[in-house]
Amino acid sequence: MKLMKILVALACAAVLAPLPAAAGDGRPKGVVELFTSQGCSSCPPADAYLGKLAKRSDVIALTFPVDYWDYLGWKDTLANPAFSARQRAYAKARRDGQVYTPQMVIDGKYHAVGSQAHSVRQTILKSRADKPVRVAIKVWVEGDSLLITAGDAMPGERVKPATVWLALVKDSETVKIERGENRGETITYHKVVREITPVGQWNGEKVTIKLPKHHLKNRGADGCTVLLQQDTAGPVIAAAEMKKW
Repeated sequence: MKLMKILVALACAAVLAPLPAAAGDGRPKGVVELFTSQGCSSCPPADAYLGKLAKRSDVIALTFPVDYWDYLGWKDTLANPAFSARQRAYAKARRDGQVYTPQMVIDGKYHAVGSQAHSVRQTILKSRADKPVRVAIKVWVEGDSLLITAGDAMPGERVKPATVWLALVKDSETVKIERGENRGETITYHKVVREITPVGQWNGEKVTIKLPKHHLKNRGADGCTVLLQQDTAGPVIAAAEMKKW
């Protein structure tokens, strides 16, 4: 909550020219969010597969460790209750009530069992075949500031208000699990979200958000991902990532 207040207070909406080298240039990427737990014996294959997805040029992959399996004997060292809430919000928005691990949510619209690679691939293709709103979004560093730009909607396109989310991301984290269903296992998690915070709003017109980089670098992340998402748990209509500060 303190970070949210700092970022929102220091964010400014002003139209700035995007830099050619900004992350996010090129065609839109699909977003895959893995909800996983160190206490879930069926999750390690999905954790490994998320690492493979993260290497694809057409995908932005994120890991959201959840805390609702902690009672099984091992407290997830990376989990955040906010991530569990995000997963439940997706289930509510889809109206299917499906909350489980390992679950991959694709573009904020569809979900698949994260360990079933074929199903995940088909779901990515299904989402790509949709005709969503297309918005150019970029993130880059300028001096001691992190700049995020979300462009104008296409002429004549009907748009819904969207939230600009900033996720602070650790490239990888290896954990030795001492109790619970994965006792004795050492598992590497990829593109681990440490925090995710709403930093602005988009209403169809170009907006630029400026944030203090030093506040972000001190949060233990290697880089960041920006999501432009309708409502709070609706379709992700644009995304960009900066893998390293």
